[in-house]
Amino acid sequence: MRATIIHGERDIRVEDVPDPVLSTGRDAIVRVVAACVCGSDLWPYRGITEVAVPKRIGHEFVGVVEEVGDAVEHVRRGDFVIAPFYQCDSTCLNCRNGMTVHCRHGGWWGSATEGLGFADGGQGERVRVPMADGTLAVVPGGLPDDALIPGLLTLSDVMGTGHHAAVSAGVTEGSTVAVVGDGAVGLCAIIAAKRLGASRIVAMSRHEPRQALAREFGATDVVPERGDAGIARLKEMFDGIGPDIVLECVGTKESMDQALRSARPGGQVGFVGVPNGGPELPVRQMFNTNVGVRGGVAPVRGYIDELLPEVLDGRIQPGRVFDLELPLEEAAQAYRAMDERTAIKVMLRP
Repeated sequence: MRATIIHGERDIRVEDVPDPVLSTGRDAIVRVVAACVCGSDLWPYRGITEVAVPKRIGHEFVGVVEEVGDAVEHVRRGDFVIAPFYQCDSTCLNCRNGMTVHCRHGGWWGSATEGLGFADGGQGERVRVPMADGTLAVVPGGLPDDALIPGLLTLSDVMGTGHHAAVSAGVTEGSTVAVVGDGAVGLCAIIAAKRLGASRIVAMSRHEPRQALAREFGATDVVPERGDAGIARLKEMFDGIGPDIVLECVGTKESMDQALRSARPGGQVGFVGVPNGGPELPVRQMFNTNVGVRGGVAPVRGYIDELLPEVLDGRIQPGRVFDLELPLEEAAQAYRAMDERTAIKVMLRP
């Protein structure tokens, strides 16, 4: 079978790899219908995160179950499933507390975990899924209409991650919100803020296509300025004090600084940007302003049941963040497009 391999900085290749096989009794083999490139995949691609040896990459995919292990009880052959960006059993104490991403027995795609073996990267033709009953979310009705595939794929990561930012920050009816980051996660955070009842949502964006999509998703305002100018603009828009909530969806020192200095005194920052580039929390500043910070890596498996019905009936359309679709064999081009920001998010079709 074919799969995407990262060899090093800006070196993505699609190569032949062994077909996956069942190995634990609790796993499943999924034929990938669609996968995608994540903004966090760009950290190793750009050389910010070291690639010690060539390995499979990708952690977002949806597909059809082809085989299941003898101990699998809830996932069946022929099911159409969503795989979150991690594996979990959904039964341990952390999972029962809603933190499936911190499953005590879980693991990550493209890496080895004790007791689970090596988990394939998601950008390939097939993937072995450990702990299939806990990890995979079954979509009712089997293989859906093709038009629904992009939206369902966002539930593996970016829609749930944007939702986590909004939930962590406490967005509720009437909240005023600013979103730092206009990538797929930031755009999904706008969807999340709107569905949770925010009365005003500001998208921080300098790119016209992303600004337009942000408005369609529910942004009431767009601010292109950054740094001191952006903060001043937000303060001016909200009675000189800033919005109730800022959602940080980038993961750099600059984006966190933007978020912390933009929120009103006593406001809240919800952060989900993968921290690369040196983000820091200035405790004295937070003490002086009473601005709180909450968030982290998103437990998206636990959000799928809540968000899935709204994707299926069209109430939310996060799949629109995909503005480029390529065959798996052109994965290198997909990474270039994401890296150069000529695409918001790229879908790969095996």
